[in-house]
Amino acid sequence: MGAFLYGVSLQWKLDIRSKTLLITCYIVPLLFFAIMGGIFTSIMPGASETLIQSMTVFGVTMGALIGLPPSLVEIYSSDIKKVYQANGVPLILGLALTNISAYIHLFLMSIILYIAAPLAFHAKIPENPGRYFLSLAVFIAVSLSIASIIGLAVKDQAKTSMFSIIVFVPSTMLSGIMFPVELLPKALQTAGKLFPASWGYKLMTESVFQFESLLPFLLIFAFAVVICNILLRRIDQ
Repeated sequence: MGAFLYGVSLQWKLDIRSKTLLITCYIVPLLFFAIMGGIFTSIMPGASETLIQSMTVFGVTMGALIGLPPSLVEIYSSDIKKVYQANGVPLILGLALTNISAYIHLFLMSIILYIAAPLAFHAKIPENPGRYFLSLAVFIAVSLSIASIIGLAVKDQAKTSMFSIIVFVPSTMLSGIMFPVELLPKALQTAGKLFPASWGYKLMTESVFQFESLLPFLLIFAFAVVICNILLRRIDQ
């Protein structure tokens, strides 16, 4: 247990020095919030009602999909993997540590948004903070699971960024944070349901917790776990 906690602490320190993680988990989401928060509340009536949720969905999606995969590529496509194998360390440890560290960073960023939005733009605080943060916790975990697939499947840094952006753009555009999904064609509404961002926004804006909104997360997470397990076995060969 001590070694595991030391690993988490070490990964945290490495992430703090990582410019990619700093930019994707903090700078860009908070800058987007500072600029778009004012625009949303000025031109869109009622935007303040869900501003916290929409900004959080954007920040978590960016931090997970664009911030996590490069860290995994750095581990599994470099000499770090050989060090793991030489010392008999399970390769899953690298995946677990990077996910835990990214999870903490994204949760901290979400708390900053939760506090700053009402102060800066008079955003409405969720009626049930406990249910909101529970929904947020699930959303972050599932988003990171999808990001993990990208990080394990793609071995080149440049290609990783390309695939991350390919998933990130429709995730945010079809999630409902920019405009109501009802305005989209039926085909795009259906496509949006393939991404955690759509379900995350729906779950965090609901006034009453519904299992129907949680079920897609469970299915996506289970799918991601299976795929990550397969990819780790291939990497270990």
